[in-house]
Amino acid sequence: MPDPRNLPGALRRRGFLAGALGVGAGAALTACTSNAAPSAPANAPAAAAGGDNATPGTPVTIGFSAPAADHGWIAAIANNAQAQAQAYSDVTFEAVNPTNDITQQIAAVQTLINRNVDALVILPNDGSQLTSVGRAAMQAGIPVINLDRIFDSPLAYRTWIGGDNYGMGVSAGNYIGERLKAAGVANPVIGEIAGIDNLPLTQSRSQGFADALGTYGFRVGPRQAADFTAQGGQRVTANLLQAAPRLDAVWNHDDDQGIGVLAAINQAGRNEFFMVGGAGSANAMRDIQADNTVLKATVTYSPSMASSAVALARLVAQGRGMGDLAEQEVPASITLASATITRENVATYMPLGFES
Repeated sequence: MPDPRNLPGALRRRGFLAGALGVGAGAALTACTSNAAPSAPANAPAAAAGGDNATPGTPVTIGFSAPAADHGWIAAIANNAQAQAQAYSDVTFEAVNPTNDITQQIAAVQTLINRNVDALVILPNDGSQLTSVGRAAMQAGIPVINLDRIFDSPLAYRTWIGGDNYGMGVSAGNYIGERLKAAGVANPVIGEIAGIDNLPLTQSRSQGFADALGTYGFRVGPRQAADFTAQGGQRVTANLLQAAPRLDAVWNHDDDQGIGVLAAINQAGRNEFFMVGGAGSANAMRDIQADNTVLKATVTYSPSMASSAVALARLVAQGRGMGDLAEQEVPASITLASATITRENVATYMPLGFES
């Protein structure tokens, strides 16, 4: 029996829930799956679904909710989601007003549920506090694509897609470790400028960083936590530099706050170390490409995930799978890899950069 979370939103709202699917309903579901393959013998190996997912399908309406764009990364999330939706002739995109108020975001998502949209893409301000509205949407037969900040329960979403915070730390640690080892630096002093310390994402990034450095026999030295803003980055970096007369390398968790981090470094006239950023902003990439600052690399946490979330919402709402996978359903969880951007490959990643 099909998992009701995998049914197109329109079918589920017509009452095709678990236990109610008969032969006729199953046939209808197959008919609306554009990449369905002809029947194969029972003992045949599974084949990739194939097909072109860009081919127009059943018209669907996708609702979208995210925090206010007071941060370059968040602004790119909203822009990428809208641009992706506009690329499809079969998608109507309904975005509610962005807000940093939990109560207002819950109310905004509820309006989308009341409009009976075919799918929802939600980047919650706080995954725990918006879990209930995610569950309400799912119970109403509206599949939810949970973007980045995860809900407390898988009952609140059909698919989660987001970045790898631990992997960011690992990528930054590996780049720094390899570079220092190659230079023959013994007992390096490695600084860390984190984001908001009480956030699980910051904790995961720091843990990945420490774990990766540990494989080289290195450890994190002076560490300061900022607040993901340029002002905060400049303030805490000034403090870190005063406390550490010598540094060999620094990892800054976030390229938005990295603007302030670099400002503090330049103001202090320090250039004896190299720095790695985080997220993959366009301005960080331009600095890496120009090679005229201490910033030599950044590790990705790309807002392109919003484009992918809209693409997934469309497929789920239309009852289609991902064309290159053998399975006929979109996966329940997708974690994006964290790539390391250096001067050698920065041109490849520049189109994905966001402006801080």
